[in-house]
Amino acid sequence: MNNHIIIGTAGHVDHGKTCLIRALTGTDTDRLDEEKRRGITIDLGFTYLPLPDGRQAGIIDVPGHEKFVHNMLSGAGGIDLALLVVAADEGVMPQTREHMGILSLLGITRGIVAVTKTDMVEDDWLELMLEELKEELQDSFLRDAPVITVSSHTGAGIEELKTRLIALIEETPSKNIDKPFRLPVDRVFTMPGFGTVVTGTLIEGSLKEGQEVTIYPEGLQTRVRNLQVHAQTVPEAFAGQRVAVNLQRVKTEELTRGCVLAAPDSIQPTYMVDASVRLLPDARFSMRTGSRLHFHHGSGEVLCKAVLLGGVEELLPGQSAYAQLRFDTPVAVKAQDAFVLRFYSPLETVGGGVVLDPNPYKHKAHSEKALEKLRLMDQGSEKDKVEALLMDHSPHYAQMSVLRAQTGLTDEQIDVILRELIAEGQAVAVNDKLVLHLSHVNTLADKVRKLLETYHQDNPLKTGMRAEEIRGKLLKQLDAGVAEQLLDMLVARNSLTKANASYALPGFEVRFSPSQQAAVDQLLTQFENAGFAPPEKTALLSEHAKNKDIPRALDYLMDTGRLIPVSNEIAFLKEHHIKAQALFEDIQAEKGEVTLADFRDAISASRKYALSLLEYWDLKGYTKKGAESRTLAKPFEALD
Repeated sequence: MNNHIIIGTAGHVDHGKTCLIRALTGTDTDRLDEEKRRGITIDLGFTYLPLPDGRQAGIIDVPGHEKFVHNMLSGAGGIDLALLVVAADEGVMPQTREHMGILSLLGITRGIVAVTKTDMVEDDWLELMLEELKEELQDSFLRDAPVITVSSHTGAGIEELKTRLIALIEETPSKNIDKPFRLPVDRVFTMPGFGTVVTGTLIEGSLKEGQEVTIYPEGLQTRVRNLQVHAQTVPEAFAGQRVAVNLQRVKTEELTRGCVLAAPDSIQPTYMVDASVRLLPDARFSMRTGSRLHFHHGSGEVLCKAVLLGGVEELLPGQSAYAQLRFDTPVAVKAQDAFVLRFYSPLETVGGGVVLDPNPYKHKAHSEKALEKLRLMDQGSEKDKVEALLMDHSPHYAQMSVLRAQTGLTDEQIDVILRELIAEGQAVAVNDKLVLHLSHVNTLADKVRKLLETYHQDNPLKTGMRAEEIRGKLLKQLDAGVAEQLLDMLVARNSLTKANASYALPGFEVRFSPSQQAAVDQLLTQFENAGFAPPEKTALLSEHAKNKDIPRALDYLMDTGRLIPVSNEIAFLKEHHIKAQALFEDIQAEKGEVTLADFRDAISASRKYALSLLEYWDLKGYTKKGAESRTLAKPFEALD
């Protein structure tokens, strides 16, 4: 069974969170000397609660002091169930409310309330305090949560609390382990004899010993040497477990709390996110465009600037809006990740939200197009979200790996949605790594059409434009192979035609004026009469320097394959080229190999022309050159 759960404490300083965990589990989670000396939790503490079926529920003990809320946030991101601790002698205090707000912002919906130190108060006081607590919880996610009174000192209520916790764990839905694994790092240290070790809560997927991993946002590549769960070596860890990972090929100084261990290519580090943001009802500050904030996500914290979208000038406590958050340093996030925002100064929790697009492009604050996309990402179906991302990224030709890293869905879910969009005609697959939205395909087709209209006007004797020329004008960000695949896709959609490796508009035909036709006929006659000693290009153009139609006629004959250019200067009439191929084959059939001298004599031409043909065939891979001769490497029939 892979239903693994993390319980996280919450509550004001000195309300007995650590003592309660010690009473529940027998473990003291305060590991620092300073914590033991001062009697307060400063950093995250970890232990586990044994379950009746042999499983172990992880427990994260967080600091309650206001100065260490940033440490509390480092551990809160992996919590499934909240254990809110309120001391009977003090009741609800400032960090009680702040912690409840943080847990709510992080999307935690299940929990239990423990009222501690009941041995220190009278029954009348406890009854009054419980009534006040009920009022405080009324508008929170814990309004229907069990409230258990306990004393860590006497043990009263501890077994009941444990029973209720176990029952709540059993009711908690299992995590999806089909997604690529992700582990926000909350501790980094060196283990003698082992090397670098990181710890964290595995929030998605599963992780195996020996697996290749990437550390984000740094992009470091490493491998899992060893895995431990609750101090026990395991071959595989699952979402919901606290994990210690021994890493190869990486130094402790290269890592820090806040980095993310994840599957290669599963995250795209980013300097901005689009998000749905809300402020806590009791926040003391509002948010404006330009507000500087602390962005807490996973186990990390970075500074950011908020840009409110949709014409919102100011976000007041209790209000929500869409915003683009722009970071000082890159972060590693995914769609649907929750986060918390704290004011820059004074350092107070003001709100938080959910990431809608983890790799957006910069928008203007009043962009209606950006707002519409975010509404789809926020309120639409999974299909709507994938289509919105596809539409946004298609103009940039982002590959499938980028899309997969952004959606928060499994690869299988994305593939199903993309197949539906392709079947419905809303998306087009260029290759197995590039899928484009129909809207961009139509936009591209329109741009290519306009480009070719101008090209045909300026080059009436050219059959079309080469892929490399179109790429240089419209598709510079793509490599040559992908650009040609993209153009061939437009051919398949009848937006273009292709002949002799050139692209043209449907219906375009070369139409000669009388003088142009005369130039074509003149060149054909000249090359026919020249045989295997054709005129060289520079000399030919110089000879006909006064005839402006000759250069275009020459290009036309090469474009249409009537002339075969074998070098920058030399081209052969197609019929002569075919005859030369046959002569080469005859010599090889007779002698088993073809020397330059044999071939030169066969075509009755000088060494220069014979060598130009042979070197051209070498380049094309049709002949193989030896020390003194050549042989046929593949049939000439395949020659373009």
